[in-house]
Amino acid sequence: LMAVPFFILAGDIMGTGGVSNRLLNLGNKIVGSMHGGLAIVTIITCMVFAAISGSGPATVAAIGSIMIPAMIQQGYDPGFSAALNACSGTLGPIIPPSIIFIVYGIVAEVSISDLFLAGFLPGFIMTSALCLTAYVISRKRGYRSIDRRASFREVLEAANEAKYGLLMPVVILGGIYGGIFTPTEAAIIAVDYGLIVGIFVHKEMKFRDLWDVLRRSALTSGSVLIIVGLATVFGNLLTLEGVPMAVANFIASLSDNKYVIMLLINIFLLFVGCVMESLAAIIILTPILLPVVKAVGVDPLHFGIILAVNLVIGMVTPPVGVNLFVASSVSKLRVEIIAKNAVPFIGTLLVALMVITYVPWFSLVLVQAFK
Repeated sequence: LMAVPFFILAGDIMGTGGVSNRLLNLGNKIVGSMHGGLAIVTIITCMVFAAISGSGPATVAAIGSIMIPAMIQQGYDPGFSAALNACSGTLGPIIPPSIIFIVYGIVAEVSISDLFLAGFLPGFIMTSALCLTAYVISRKRGYRSIDRRASFREVLEAANEAKYGLLMPVVILGGIYGGIFTPTEAAIIAVDYGLIVGIFVHKEMKFRDLWDVLRRSALTSGSVLIIVGLATVFGNLLTLEGVPMAVANFIASLSDNKYVIMLLINIFLLFVGCVMESLAAIIILTPILLPVVKAVGVDPLHFGIILAVNLVIGMVTPPVGVNLFVASSVSKLRVEIIAKNAVPFIGTLLVALMVITYVPWFSLVLVQAFK
């Protein structure tokens, strides 16, 4: 769990140090002339930033604070803009490195590096689904950010400006999979890398900014780790009372069909995601559900991805919906307005969830290829 606060800190440093702005500019040069170009830029930037922060709320806060005002200025509806950023933040815990995967790996005793590999393709499926939805809605409403397509030279210049942000995931994930450092050590490397880039390369972050960055990160990490600690105690209590076995037996008694059981578990997890914080849910539910899915032949790695996708969808569904509250804080809109505009994106994410659940190849192919 040492990795959790440091990945959150790395995300805050990247946002303050100018990395986010450069990634957004690159995305705008590439797809800004399309219908919904700025919306697609937001989604793709969230995907890249997810490989830095590993956190949904951190991704929404860092990218939303820049993109929501920019989208509104370009004529996008405020509710649509805030909802898009909230839903794009669901990519944070799926694209590796991921705080959710770290916690699941610890609880389920599954390789965290393998979970990181397994998260890539499901993350791309979710990204593609969100981009398609944003394009369809934007085309219908006539949203377009720039009138002309950027030249190849302009794209190259933007890519050169954003190169340190683009290299960040390569450094972190390459080091983990290359055996150079562990996921926990990678979080420290991410912080060091962000400080060097922000202070000495981009020079947009000053030493006096460190206090505010550390304060924000400490508040986020503290709230997350308090939940994790109390959830661990609650999970142990449930185990002592025999609740996991009772729930597992109930689900197993409803059907012996693998696909039916997975559907029931998905429905159950979607409900849990509406009322429980994701890390707490993983700590409590993994010991309950893992024996059930193992009994019907579901790989623990694949189940980790399914569990994560279900719970990140819960980040944009009331009443908990932490991403909705972060987007509301950034946009100054009421949560119910954002939630209403998020419905099409949630529907798309549910379709992606079904694909990820019933086609395990997407979750396992990269892990198998690297063995």
